[in-house]
Amino acid sequence: MDFTHFDSRGNAWMVDVSEKKDTAREAVASGCIYMSRECFDKVADGSMKKGDVLGAARIAGIMGAKRTSDLIPLCHILNLTKLSVDFELMPEKCAVRAVCTAKTTGKTGVEMEALTGVSIALLTVYDMCKAVDKTMEIGSIMLEKKSGGKSGDFIRPEKEQEKVKKRPGTKTEPEKDE
Repeated sequence: MDFTHFDSRGNAWMVDVSEKKDTAREAVASGCIYMSRECFDKVADGSMKKGDVLGAARIAGIMGAKRTSDLIPLCHILNLTKLSVDFELMPEKCAVRAVCTAKTTGKTGVEMEALTGVSIALLTVYDMCKAVDKTMEIGSIMLEKKSGGKSGDFIRPEKEQEKVKKRPGTKTEPEKDE
């Protein structure tokens, strides 16, 4: 497959999508932040000094996704019709999983918006919690699924998604030999 963001001389350019048909498009991306037990407990019970960590991270993720074309140089400006950021607390891993869903009807996909939303949400969690735990780790950021457009639908295989849920966090207690 050819790279579409380069001209014949290797110069970067924004792909011309003017001839493409508008289609309904949706993308879902996710990622995790792993933290100490103390930090996780403060996030979970809402006792972090800076306030509602997940509420602030949700708004930041939505705002970040809306600014994707300002952050990623060759992304098209999109008229987004839906953005949501949701969180799953994973106490056994001392982790918070973020999921961003982006939707539009247009000529190009919303994968980058969903990935940007997740990334900004997780960075916001880090920012709000760094006074308690500077060793937090952000990772497992991935496109889970997308629909619409010329390339059709994509769904990450279940086993790939499960790796995140089963991945031992670096902040949890070491496993004991039985």
